[in-house]
Amino acid sequence: MQPFRPQVAARLAELAPPLLDRLDAMADRMAGILTRTESTYAAQSPAVLAELHASIRENLERGVRTLVAGGDDGGEAALDAAREVGRRRAVQGMPLETVLRAYRLGGQVTWEELRRAAQEADAPGDSELLLEVAGSVWHVNDRQCAALAEAYRCEERRLAGIDDQARQQVLDGLLSGRGDDPVFVRAAAELLALPLDGRLVCVVAPPDGAGAPMLSAPGARLLKRGVRSVWGWRFGAQVGVVALGNRGAGELADWLAELAEGPVGLSAVVEGAAAIAAAWRLADTAARTLPPGSRAVAPIDERLPEALLISAPEIADRLVEQTLGRVLALPGDECELLLGTLAAVLAADGSPTRAADALYCHRNTVMHRLRRIEQLTGRSATDPRARLLWQLALLGTGHRRPAERHCR
Repeated sequence: MQPFRPQVAARLAELAPPLLDRLDAMADRMAGILTRTESTYAAQSPAVLAELHASIRENLERGVRTLVAGGDDGGEAALDAAREVGRRRAVQGMPLETVLRAYRLGGQVTWEELRRAAQEADAPGDSELLLEVAGSVWHVNDRQCAALAEAYRCEERRLAGIDDQARQQVLDGLLSGRGDDPVFVRAAAELLALPLDGRLVCVVAPPDGAGAPMLSAPGARLLKRGVRSVWGWRFGAQVGVVALGNRGAGELADWLAELAEGPVGLSAVVEGAAAIAAAWRLADTAARTLPPGSRAVAPIDERLPEALLISAPEIADRLVEQTLGRVLALPGDECELLLGTLAAVLAADGSPTRAADALYCHRNTVMHRLRRIEQLTGRSATDPRARLLWQLALLGTGHRRPAERHCR
């Protein structure tokens, strides 16, 4: 930007300095506008939002000091700062148009505060002066936006150029437990363009019989929602690490359910790269609790009993045999009838009357079957421990129907 005429520069030296005392308020106002109007900003993690706020304040201060200096915009240093913002936002997965809108909002906020200062001073001639300044402010803003966009696109090309093998090697390192190595994590975060210091979720989708992936282009589809992730393979299954930001895990589950062509397991939300290996094991276990061929997303916290049984198959087999072995030895129709009745009674919190309603049977019929189950298992329906063992054993048999929908 060309320096202002001496009389303009002298007037700005009086009007602009008070803006330095308003920088925090200006930054707060701008951050508030962005989080209210831009879903991509609103969805970021607290750590990223703090960095955004600091960046906003820094850019506002640079603009105000340009005015105080009479139009000296810092030349290449200011453009380099804009380029760095562009690179960071590309790594964070923010859409370029959103970033440019935010940068231009900074120019608008600065201009409005300068106009407010002039109105408070109420000096004749300031209106003409501000018109001259406005053209220069927007010219500088346009140059910086151009530099930002160029750097953003360069970083996008760099990220796209990272080959799948390198990405897979880094992902393997995280899943194998190298997330507690700070040097490795810094390199991984840069190469994967993924923030690894916040809330993360691991996703596992076992392949179908032909080895095809069960989630189609999940990384690109999540990125459209402002969510960054990295995807690869481990032991034949599709695996992803998702940077959740401040979004809820339920939102992620809903999005993945739209894409799922088979069973998908989700870990609990974990903090930081050191927990990724454990998160992968949880997600893998959650996926294995679902029957093959099912199109469902299973968060581990909703599948804990099933996960316990799958994680200890010898104990699970022993539990089923000791608890329901004599029922399972009955002829097929009788076995299914008693298992369905037991599932209905347990789903009704032990109430034969409510179970009878679900089964469309008379209460006495349910009571008769329940006594038969008690005789075969050697356990009482009034015993809380017996009901717990029955419930776990039903899960272990894969009998998840709450009731037979008819009476025999």
